[in-house]
Amino acid sequence: MTPDEYVQYDAVGLAELVRTGEVTPTEVLNGAIERMRAVNQAINAVVVDLEHLARAAIDSGLPEGPLHGVPTLLKDISTQLQGVRTTAGSHLFDGAPPADADSALVAAYKASGLNIFGKSNTPEFGLAPVTEPRLYGKTRNPWNLALTPGGSSGGAAAAVAAGIVPAAQASDGGGSIRIPAACCGLVGLKPSRGRISLAPNGEGWGGMTVLNAVSRTVRDSAMFLDISCVPQTGDPYALPAPWRPFLEEASTPPERLRIGFTTAALGMGRDVDAPCAEAVRDTARLCEQLGHSVEEVTLAFDFASAVSAGGVLVAANVADTIDREAERRGRPAAPEEVEKLTWLTYQRGQTVTGANYVRALSIMHKFGRELAGAFEQCDVILLSTLGSLPISLGALDANAEDFSAYMEQFYSFVPNTQAFNASGLPAISLPLSWSEDGLPIGLQFAAGYGREDLLFRLAGQLEEARPWRHRCPDLTQAAS
Repeated sequence: MTPDEYVQYDAVGLAELVRTGEVTPTEVLNGAIERMRAVNQAINAVVVDLEHLARAAIDSGLPEGPLHGVPTLLKDISTQLQGVRTTAGSHLFDGAPPADADSALVAAYKASGLNIFGKSNTPEFGLAPVTEPRLYGKTRNPWNLALTPGGSSGGAAAAVAAGIVPAAQASDGGGSIRIPAACCGLVGLKPSRGRISLAPNGEGWGGMTVLNAVSRTVRDSAMFLDISCVPQTGDPYALPAPWRPFLEEASTPPERLRIGFTTAALGMGRDVDAPCAEAVRDTARLCEQLGHSVEEVTLAFDFASAVSAGGVLVAANVADTIDREAERRGRPAAPEEVEKLTWLTYQRGQTVTGANYVRALSIMHKFGRELAGAFEQCDVILLSTLGSLPISLGALDANAEDFSAYMEQFYSFVPNTQAFNASGLPAISLPLSWSEDGLPIGLQFAAGYGREDLLFRLAGQLEEARPWRHRCPDLTQAAS
């Protein structure tokens, strides 16, 4: 299998080739590694090379699961791979020991037959919507190397968009799956809280963080969710298994849906930038043409309070992570070991009392109930994933001096994703529109709790009506 042949297939397609004996897992892995070597220097998406583990997994016999022999990547945060250190994009963990066991999601990936051959880049502690950690350097957007691929799953998204893998593991605490999916022209589903186990961790960022993947096709997104829904004993949140596989949902036309759309930048008192707003209106028209009932809605919720509460939860969790690493190694963390944004977040977290934390959770849960109520009037809400087109590298600097300007740019870029982390509701970003300069514009669809089935039915219909799989970034110069 040549690299050119390899990049033509999604994960489900590659698995079918392996199943029928047309190619071997070794040939598929070779295709992925050759593609990585051709383009990774230009985009800096894969930062930990685990080829030796992938070849050893083939030699010892990959499980005969539904994705047998398909190569993939792990994001270097939130999951543990036995024998490999997780850095969270930070020098703080330079001396951390390798994991002594796989996390639940990694074990599920291995059981499906996926072959992990590397780790993707992430901003330090996953705090930024861009991927430019001091530890591994900037990841670039394959569609335009001067732009960000988004974050915090920017390495994963850049690798998928560039054809290194058809799908890659990602995580989302405030938009970190959907933001890079929108920047890189991919499918990015943030599942419902409790859909995928975070074991051995209890919860991430007060329940805002979820795990999943970014992919080029809807069916790959569905398949990755299917293999990942493995509840673990004692999970603080756990959804029952779907009544039929999400992969089947992705090929099942939806019933006539009530779709509410908004061009708002949530909580900003204005619309998203013009190209994104027009993309929302254009997608609303497409949905109407497909037979759905579509009308503009106003989401009049207290987004500011939810964002503020989320900040308390994030800061406290960052403080706990840093303090636990300091305790493990027997010396306190120093400011120079982390980026300025991380240190400021740590300092804030040290001031959060137990009462502050409980109050923040209460505010977040109240907001979640209010937002969930919107789905009594409509089945799906459509809005822009981002507030603007992908921004330039360096536009959000985690070591900036003026953090008031940083936060203003932050929320201007990503106003519309955090609400669904706070509420625990599922949301998916689809590359249904493109700018005049050929940049992807992500359109976000959200649904009621546990309704990933509905999102996959609609996503499959939209992918068929306006396919994007044929669109590929031009990396010929990078590959030469």
